[in-house]
Amino acid sequence: MEPNMEVVRRIQRTTITGVLVLAGIAAVVSFRHMHDLCLRHGEDHLAAVLIPLAVDGAIVVASMSILLANQQGSRGGLLAWAMLLVGSLASLGANIAVAEPSLVGRIIAAWPSAALIGSYELLMAQVRRGSASGPAVVQGEVPEGREPVGDDDRDSSRQTISHEWETEDLRRTAWQWALANRLPDGALPSGRVIAEQFARSARWGRWIKRRGLEESS
Repeated sequence: MEPNMEVVRRIQRTTITGVLVLAGIAAVVSFRHMHDLCLRHGEDHLAAVLIPLAVDGAIVVASMSILLANQQGSRGGLLAWAMLLVGSLASLGANIAVAEPSLVGRIIAAWPSAALIGSYELLMAQVRRGSASGPAVVQGEVPEGREPVGDDDRDSSRQTISHEWETEDLRRTAWQWALANRLPDGALPSGRVIAEQFARSARWGRWIKRRGLEESS
C-alpha cells in the first residue's frame, strides 16, 4: 500500500518545524554555556563570543550538507558526519562542564543538545526513507508500457518523467536492469551498482535486489 504523500509531507513539515524550534533552544542554551566556559578558561570576551558561534556554525553547515546528500539519495560524506559529531560533542560537553556538579544538573544542562541531536537524526531517517521510495530521473528512458512521444514533445516529456513515474514502475525497471546486467559468473549486480545506475542510495539498491529475489523465488 503506497503512503499518502500529502500526509507524508505534513509529517515532514511538522518534524522540520520541531527540529528548527529545538535548534533555536539548543543554540541559545549552548551559546550561554560555551560563553561562560570560555571566560572561565581565560579567553577574552570577543573569543568567548566567537568560539560558540564557530561550534554551532560547524553543526549547521554539516547538518545542511548531510540533509542535501540525503535528498539526493546518499548518506553524506565522512567529513560532514565528522564535523557534525565533533561539533555536537563539543556543544554537549560544554553544557555538561558548566552544569551543577550533580547528576540532575548535568542531565538538565545536556538535554537541549541531546534532544536536538536525536530529533535531527529522526528527520534524516524520514528523508532517507523518502529517498528510498520516491521516483528518480533516468535521462532519456521511458517506462515500459508508455506510448512514445513525438519529436516536438520529447524534450518537455523528459523533464516531466520523474514526476510521472510511480514507485512500482521504477522498481521493476531497476530489477529488469539488474537481470539484464548479470556478472560473468551469473550473479546479480550488487545493490550499490544497481543504485548507481539510478542515482539512488545503496540501501535502495539492496531493497530492489531483495524484492526481486523474493518475487522470483
